[in-house]
Amino acid sequence: MARPRQHAPDALHAQVMHACDEWLAEQPVHGLSLRALAREVGCAPSTLLKLYGSFNNLLQHVNVETLARLQHTITSLIDDDPEPWLRSLARAYWRFAEQDCYRWQLLFDYPLAQEGELDQRQSDLIEALFTQVEASLKSYQPALDDLEARRLGRTLWGSVHGLVQLGLNERLGYWQGQQLKVDELLDQLMSTILAGLRHRGAAT
Repeated sequence: MARPRQHAPDALHAQVMHACDEWLAEQPVHGLSLRALAREVGCAPSTLLKLYGSFNNLLQHVNVETLARLQHTITSLIDDDPEPWLRSLARAYWRFAEQDCYRWQLLFDYPLAQEGELDQRQSDLIEALFTQVEASLKSYQPALDDLEARRLGRTLWGSVHGLVQLGLNERLGYWQGQQLKVDELLDQLMSTILAGLRHRGAAT
């Protein structure tokens, strides 16, 4: 009788993340199951439960990978001038969501971890993203204090994210028979916010 396949935890985790990546490249998470993943990587569902504790925790690891990829995308936007960096960031956010829409959907449609190591890892990655935005806003307008930069960073993200989400769902509407383009609306949003920050600087 053949012995069951043995999996080192790190190697199995890498296989599971790869299988999730392949799945999410083509289809949404709603059809994915622990049993399907176990079959794909060649182990029993109970082995995955032993490794992750639950299917929810497994998906949180996927979300950690998504956040890490987003962070890598942002840190690769090299520009010492905050204005082009912020504009590039908004466009990169849109491209990231458009090119990996099912992974993106999982990140925002599925509740994030609420406690433990996964919660901390996700929180650290999210905070690192906001810290970069806040630093760029303060560089652009030094009159901003820490609280204002923090609030504006969240306001900016919420606005960009809303346009991206509506763009993914094709709900931005039309003008003269043509669908409004996310890139153009993001540029308009950034121009409005940056002009407001410039005006604040001129008024002080």
